[in-house]
Amino acid sequence: MDANPYRAIVITVSDRSAAGAREDRSGPAAVAALRAGGWDCADPVVVPDGADSVEAALRAALAEGARLIVTTGGTGVSPRDATPEGTARVLTRQVPGIAEELRRLGASEKPGGMLSRGLAGVVDAAPSGARAGALVVNLPGSTAAVGSGIPVILSVARHVIDQLAGGDHA
Repeated sequence: MDANPYRAIVITVSDRSAAGAREDRSGPAAVAALRAGGWDCADPVVVPDGADSVEAALRAALAEGARLIVTTGGTGVSPRDATPEGTARVLTRQVPGIAEELRRLGASEKPGGMLSRGLAGVVDAAPSGARAGALVVNLPGSTAAVGSGIPVILSVARHVIDQLAGGDHA
């Protein structure tokens, strides 16, 4: 098992931020909130939109030992928004209650919140033991969505990680 089971990685998904044309504000906000919640979290990784880049970034984060991976951006309905499609390629099982709560909360803050197609789910541990299980959650790319979404994630993340490691229901 990992030396620190509470290691998180934030992945910002944005063509403009990846190209240096726009400052990434949602990724650093997510990192700060995760650190404040007691998670070991490096600075965000920024990748361009697209299912392939999201899938590759998620697989790299898992290989680095992340137990919680939060993506920001790419969850809407524009042609390049494919974060959920890339995430679905990596998840073992979806946990729809988390995504539903994030959408419910987002829609209560502004109507556009119901347009998020973000997923949440788990990636089981590798049978070889080379990788521990992880929780993956997609957030919209706004700092407001990160500000309201991270507390939802933090409310269940440690329990999910413990469950993936074989812990009992508490």
